[in-house]
Amino acid sequence: MNRTIAFFAGSVIVVAAIIGILTSSTRRGSVAQAQTPIEMFCAASNRAAVEVIRKKYEEETGRRVNVQYGPSQTLLSSLEISGSADLYLPADDTFIVQGTTKNLLSETIPIATMHAVIAVPRGNPRGIHSFSDLTQPGVKVVQANPETTAIGQLSKKILSESGHWDQLQAATIANRTTVTDAANDVIVGSADAAVVYDVIVSAYPDLEAVRIPELENAVSNVLVSVTTTTKRSADALHFARYLTASDRGLPEYKKAGFETVDGDQWADRPEISLYAGSMLKPAIEETLKQFSEREGVSVIRVYNGCGILVAQMKAGQKPDAYFACDSEFMQQVTDLFPDPVNVSRNELVILVQKGNPHSIRTLMDLGKGDLRVGIGHEKQCAMGWLTQNTLREGGVQNEVMKNVTMQAPTGDMLVNQLRTGALDAAVAYLSNAAGAQEELDAIRIQGLECAIAIQPFAVSESTPYPRLTQRLFDQLSSPQSQETFLAEGFQWGLNMPEAKTSVKNNVSN
Repeated sequence: MNRTIAFFAGSVIVVAAIIGILTSSTRRGSVAQAQTPIEMFCAASNRAAVEVIRKKYEEETGRRVNVQYGPSQTLLSSLEISGSADLYLPADDTFIVQGTTKNLLSETIPIATMHAVIAVPRGNPRGIHSFSDLTQPGVKVVQANPETTAIGQLSKKILSESGHWDQLQAATIANRTTVTDAANDVIVGSADAAVVYDVIVSAYPDLEAVRIPELENAVSNVLVSVTTTTKRSADALHFARYLTASDRGLPEYKKAGFETVDGDQWADRPEISLYAGSMLKPAIEETLKQFSEREGVSVIRVYNGCGILVAQMKAGQKPDAYFACDSEFMQQVTDLFPDPVNVSRNELVILVQKGNPHSIRTLMDLGKGDLRVGIGHEKQCAMGWLTQNTLREGGVQNEVMKNVTMQAPTGDMLVNQLRTGALDAAVAYLSNAAGAQEELDAIRIQGLECAIAIQPFAVSESTPYPRLTQRLFDQLSSPQSQETFLAEGFQWGLNMPEAKTSVKNNVSN
């Protein structure tokens, strides 16, 4: 007996030891993965702000970020060759356009703006106050390389358009690798002036900025973008959100002299709430799941009839975004969602059992005999409201309503009743029948424009995450999302004249 107990106890110890080793190994693997730093390519002009933000981010989150600084064009070329970065932050959005065109970049988040100025030593000993002063004989000017740096390309473009570029070139004694190198030349006395960004001057107490009309329009938009080669999109976007947060990264940018845009509030894992009409669920659910995973955020979905959703919002609930079944129900909450975008269209049809046993061809036929007809509830969903308009416009409202035995808040409920034989016909959306082609037939309602529903999307004015919610809209309006909408029986509406291209609301760029 004692031997048995001893053997059993020894076995337990061995098993526990094995489990401990495996658990320890798994933990070490998880820690090692968590400690793998994010790699970012960053323009040298942003170094003063980014270094402060990076250190605070690492202290607050325990995550690491490696930053390689350099000229924007050089970094973009390196990204194209190696694909080794997770984030790219150039000094001007022209490089973002280039990178996006080459399929190197995906999500982009705006940060700030910078202005081109003339950097001179404190006190301006050469008395440089105008472009003509800059090009006087004996004045030594340096520039950042006009082929590889953002400030160089920008000043060349602006001054070439105004006819001043050749004069500046004649006064230039050297082109430097980065904008900070050009500023350093002025500090050490190797040059009298340099064309730099205003934020560079702000970082050096020995310099002052001279603003001239010729460079007034030389403004760079600073944005950070996730690369298409990253294997860690959620981690990359985690730092990008911190970098661009109104209560984290942006104040540091402002301290560094940048003109910052409006940003999201910081949250380690943000939660955004989306109210959406039930009929949209098949078209958007998978996209929402993919967005949540890629961003490392939570999207709280509330699907219901739009009449019910509107009533909830009027009662005080405030989702971050609303995707309505029809524009009529978006118009009822314009105080919360002032800038909607029409994404898709759907049409009302008459749904019947396969083979159409009751020979229903038109709306008028729904009022004949003892048919059991189902429609949407007028007060609870856009479909019901639209159905009543359609019946009224078709001149058959009284006749059809006599045969209505069910008014449902969603089209799915009507489809289920048709499948079980509890209804003979129903007026619902074409998309409601997308998964029931083998059991149901759809009969088009001819000649009535009011049978078309338009689905708008909008961001709430009060959301703390306008940038994040904008990226959600970008994902919902992507080509991949469009394919899903079409497969579910919708028409795509973003390429139609009345559609807008952004739901940025009151967010500045």
